[in-house]
Amino acid sequence: MKLVVGLGNPGLEYQRTRHNVGFDCVDRLARRICDASQTPRARFQALTVEGESGGEKVLLLKPMTYMNLSGSSVTEALRFYKLDASRDLLVVVDDIALPCGSIRVRSEGSAGGHNGLADIELKLGTHKYARCRIGVDAPGRIPQKDYVLGRFREDQQPLVDEALGLACEAAECWITRGITEAMNRFNRRAGDEPAAKTTKKTDAPGQQPGPSNN
Repeated sequence: MKLVVGLGNPGLEYQRTRHNVGFDCVDRLARRICDASQTPRARFQALTVEGESGGEKVLLLKPMTYMNLSGSSVTEALRFYKLDASRDLLVVVDDIALPCGSIRVRSEGSAGGHNGLADIELKLGTHKYARCRIGVDAPGRIPQKDYVLGRFREDQQPLVDEALGLACEAAECWITRGITEAMNRFNRRAGDEPAAKTTKKTDAPGQQPGPSNN
């Protein structure tokens, strides 16, 4: 089994904010690889659904602990399924260091000031796990906390929608082909030629999400 974790904050007030693009990505991925009739399950201090991609079982997880305590949920799930973080875990997060519309896939790395990643690293005792960062632009003069907890501007929304689609493609590539292939195919910046798309279930943003936090 592979574990794909989207980071964010639970609650209606945080929906569709920049800090919740990890949740948004997992919701889209659920629509692609999970049975639409499946009800999200509360466990591991998270909402989870199970899916399948390329013959590989996948657990999609959205921690309900709030961002700064994400590591507790992730470690519970890894231990329960006896998974290896360096091989079986992918974490999807927002990144203010990347322009909106960009994604970056890495096999390991530092938290880079992201509190969710920092807590996962602390709880796991390692930084060696895959992550997919989704660019949300730098905050500029806006205080960082206010910026990441705010919603995307009108000009940013088409870019983040494209990035979410790419992040789902990258996650499926990681599941079926591994981290090296995912990095080679999907690491790009806004304006680069997009990676080749595959035909999957719809991930239209207007549909209801899979693991909902309502």
